[in-house]
Amino acid sequence: MESILLALLFAAAFGITSCSSAKSSAGTAVPTVAVVKVTRQNISSTLEIASEFQPYQEIDVFAKVSGYVRKLYVNWGTHVKQGQLLADLEVPELEQQVQQDEALVRRSEQDVERAREELNSAESSYTVAHLTYSRIADVQKTQPGLVAQQEVDVAEGKDQEASAAVSGAKDALAGAEQALLSAKAALERDKAVFAYTHMTAPFDGVITSINAYTGALLPAGTSSSKGDLALCHLSQNNLLRLVIPLPERAIPDVHVGQTVSVSVTTLNKVLQGKIVRFSDEIDLQTRTMYTEVDVPNPDYALVPGMYVSVVIPLHTQQNVLTVPLQAVRVSGETGGSVLVVNSSSRIERRDVTLGIQTADKAEIVAGLSENDEVVLGEPDQYKPGQLVSPKLTPAGGSD
Repeated sequence: MESILLALLFAAAFGITSCSSAKSSAGTAVPTVAVVKVTRQNISSTLEIASEFQPYQEIDVFAKVSGYVRKLYVNWGTHVKQGQLLADLEVPELEQQVQQDEALVRRSEQDVERAREELNSAESSYTVAHLTYSRIADVQKTQPGLVAQQEVDVAEGKDQEASAAVSGAKDALAGAEQALLSAKAALERDKAVFAYTHMTAPFDGVITSINAYTGALLPAGTSSSKGDLALCHLSQNNLLRLVIPLPERAIPDVHVGQTVSVSVTTLNKVLQGKIVRFSDEIDLQTRTMYTEVDVPNPDYALVPGMYVSVVIPLHTQQNVLTVPLQAVRVSGETGGSVLVVNSSSRIERRDVTLGIQTADKAEIVAGLSENDEVVLGEPDQYKPGQLVSPKLTPAGGSD
């Protein structure tokens, strides 16, 4: 009996010792921490600005002459080419004027033809009269007294009359030709005005609104005339424009032809655009410069008015030390600290100087060396000198 009691006491003592040992081991377990190595990479600073798509160009299409819409060839959403017919206007007085001009041109052409015939007749008569006078004058000169002086005088008079008739016919022809030129000029002018009754597209684009339909009266007007009714609104949407207020500090790093990323949240797409022009003047109120980006839209998937986020690369550092931004506790513009696992697998806190910072990376200017292992995650979880088990992760380690 005593031996059984001793055995039970020994077992109980052993169990208590084992539990204490297990609890002690659990309390001193070494935590595993995720680390990444400091690597050399290229890193670029970027500028992100919100904007919205605008048509590359857009206009209200006004009539150049007042008239009624005879026929409309387009509607909302119609894609048109430059020069394509949009509508025909009915302007009866212009049609009548052109018809009158055409009739006047025909009459003037007949007058010119008649004047030419009269000139030809006058020149023929002059040729005969002049030849007759020349012969009589020669006979009188070579054989005086053979021809009466009266006959010579009559021939000379006819010669002069015929010459005057030729001059008159030439003047009449010149006048008829001048009248024909004036009639043709009037016809061309009125035809040019009448051509305005055929309203055409000034550039490739999309009809985004229609304001007048068949039978409506369109007044002659311009975009500066208040209250004038436009036939339609035309937008060029195969190329879209973004207007960006570029901050003054970013101006030295941005140039015409530079490629930017355009994130369209609505479509979940990231597109490429190019900076095409600057205003070359800083707005004194906002300290920004008017900048335009063109974005091709050949399939018309993008629509003016869509909000976008434009990311502009500003400055690139080549082959510099970088760490994931989540490993850095940032303090100030260029300062911060990181936790490093040293060669003894213990935590060290190091102050670092930061350079370029992106959405996920930071350039390390000073404070770390290549291949140092920095801790990811919340730095408050660990204390300097704490023993840890580092687990290398590729997160943020490469592009």
